[in-house]
Amino acid sequence: MTGVEDDDPLLSIGAFARRARLSPKALRLYDRQGLLAPDRVDAVTGYRYYRESRLATARLIVRLRGLDMPLARIAEVLTAPAPEAAALVAGYWEGVERRVAAQRELAVHLRIQLSGGREGMDMYEIKQREVPEQLVLTERRHVRPEDLPVWIPQACDRLEEEAKAYGGVFAAPFVVYHGQVNEDSDGPAEVCVPIDPARAADVTTAVRTEPAHREAYTTITKAQVEYPQILSAYEAVYQWIEANGGRETGPSREVYFADWAASGPATEVCDIAVPMA
Repeated sequence: MTGVEDDDPLLSIGAFARRARLSPKALRLYDRQGLLAPDRVDAVTGYRYYRESRLATARLIVRLRGLDMPLARIAEVLTAPAPEAAALVAGYWEGVERRVAAQRELAVHLRIQLSGGREGMDMYEIKQREVPEQLVLTERRHVRPEDLPVWIPQACDRLEEEAKAYGGVFAAPFVVYHGQVNEDSDGPAEVCVPIDPARAADVTTAVRTEPAHREAYTTITKAQVEYPQILSAYEAVYQWIEANGGRETGPSREVYFADWAASGPATEVCDIAVPMA
């Protein structure tokens, strides 16, 4: 220890590393990344020294690394005011939880796929319901799986804004898949927002009538909506229809009934449905 100020002495890199529970190698890395530069570097020996008061910052870095936070994100936390820094940590961890929840569902999907498609299907509760005829505003396009999380909410927002001219949204929006959407096919898909059928004569934008039908469906969480694990839910519905002597009579669809932005990974947000006879 080399004392420069009695109330905040300089520590050698070795002493500082031990007290911070870091290695000298890590401290040198954090210096290069601009996270924790030494307070003094000896011009002759190149030895690095750190003020004792910097231990709090070093220990905070250790804890943030314990969350697997990238160094670039840590730099943002270290330079932000206290309330903002806390919000940055909370936002990062929410993202981790969403990613882990999606990965958990992906692991389930892969297990089902690799077992031949049968194992785990009992995790989906299949129900039936009658759906009345609906008048829907629509937006249709060819789309890839990676584009769906952007296009669907944007299209819903556009159509819901249009629906205000006709009394607002009349029932839960849904997405109809007129063709497969996967690595080899781009649909097309169609976003539908129901409006009051009594306003049919007033509509000047793209609109069509969705026929009344019976459908089999299962409800899934926000994490389960992620591609490709959502395919397991579709497969469960199709298998149920076949096992019960049914027959699909129309394209599959996703019915979104919850506030997507406000929902957590485990919140039920969507029905996977297939019209059937």
